[in-house]
Amino acid sequence: MSLLRTKTIEQSLADADEPEYQLKRSLGPLDLIVFGVGVVIGAGIFTLTGRAAHETAGPAIVLSFVVAAVCCALAAMCYAEFASTVPVSGSAYTFSYASLGELLAWIVGWDLLLEMFLGASVVAQGWSAYLGTFLSQVGFDIPESIGYGGVVDVPAVVLVLVLGGLITIGIKESMRVNLVLVGIKLFIVLFVIFAGIQFVSAANYEPFVPPSQPTETTSGLTQPLLQAMLGIEPAAFGVGGIFAGAALVFFAYIGFDVVATTAEETRNPKRDLPIGIIGSLLICTVLYCAVALVVTGMVPFDELSPEAALANAFEVHGQDWMATVISAGAVAGLTTVVLTLMIGASRVMFAMSRDHLLPPGLAKVHPTFRTPWVITAIVTAVCAVVAGLTPVGVLEEMVNIGTLSAFVLVSIGVIVLRRTRPDLPRAFRVPWVPVLPIASAAICLYLALNLPVETWLRFVAWLAIGFVIYFTYSRGHSRVGKAQEPARTPVRPG
Repeated sequence: MSLLRTKTIEQSLADADEPEYQLKRSLGPLDLIVFGVGVVIGAGIFTLTGRAAHETAGPAIVLSFVVAAVCCALAAMCYAEFASTVPVSGSAYTFSYASLGELLAWIVGWDLLLEMFLGASVVAQGWSAYLGTFLSQVGFDIPESIGYGGVVDVPAVVLVLVLGGLITIGIKESMRVNLVLVGIKLFIVLFVIFAGIQFVSAANYEPFVPPSQPTETTSGLTQPLLQAMLGIEPAAFGVGGIFAGAALVFFAYIGFDVVATTAEETRNPKRDLPIGIIGSLLICTVLYCAVALVVTGMVPFDELSPEAALANAFEVHGQDWMATVISAGAVAGLTTVVLTLMIGASRVMFAMSRDHLLPPGLAKVHPTFRTPWVITAIVTAVCAVVAGLTPVGVLEEMVNIGTLSAFVLVSIGVIVLRRTRPDLPRAFRVPWVPVLPIASAAICLYLALNLPVETWLRFVAWLAIGFVIYFTYSRGHSRVGKAQEPARTPVRPG
């Protein structure tokens, strides 16, 4: 049963204290909350809110954000319990290794790399798009061949390279830059909210829950897997539209789990990690709901632009200058998302390399900066190539399925670890176990089944590559496996 061998909590904690793998502990609860807000609030607050209101829920999109927040809170509590119990780098990968066994831990780690590598690359492309828009509004145009959607997206590549250098220098230095950029982003978001309140009309909230109506169905590889399996006909608006909207805006919350990857760089992880994970989620929920209320109150939902709802809402009221402010906010906001996802990817790879499931030489820590500089260089190079050369929009759904698969396994892992190690001290405990973790896993699985068939096929291909690596390299080199091998008695001649 070597595929199900687990790594004990005690061994995980001991590995984190080994001098050659030891990271610098410098983060507090405020750093973690800023870290979480930095990765969660991105372009979605400027675009996704309007699209969900226009296409699925109308003004009731506010309720969709609340429903999605409740769903995320279930997963967040599972992450918080694990992070306070196993305060080690690797997030869901490390949690799964302690509870579900090595093979499932490998799958989770492989999925997290998919989420964070592609997430950073996709968001870097979005940053390039907003940078181009912002610069054109102030009178400078980036040549099409080297800008967003060009032959090589040079701004996206430059952003990734600069952030890679910053991450190498140190986690605390990265967090200082992150704090400044998140501050700018929050200032602009709050400014947009308060500037928009004066244009809100109560008439635009009628009807708050528009009548249900059928929507255009898709077929083939682009249709949701659940629709392909059961033949369910999708509908928009009405009560069903609220839940359809929740499935859509759920992905605006993705990223709070990355906070758990910084466990070994947190001064008091058992206390501060739950604060960072749950605190960032609460702040983002309030901001999302406020933006949703303002934008649907400024313009009737059926007249909102699905692509750029906030900018469009201000243009309708003759405030074109706000489009420039919103673009500037998006540039600052997306920088923090790319930074955070790159840090998360490097820490997951670091944990997997330290366990020898990836080559251990990759986990070298810089003698001065105390950061995993080799892995950071690899993450930077891969993200720069993908962001610079991948066609726009091809990989976005892959980020979602990698995240949701990790959420499902972490939720199940909480139940398993409660049964196998009830003795462990837990600074934070999920209430009503196993009911809440089962609900978390079921909701995340449902959302994953709503992703397109082609996304699932790509996901299966990604898993197949991961299985090949595991069975040809990782299983035989596993540090846990080597430690569990029975001692061999030497055979004496004669």
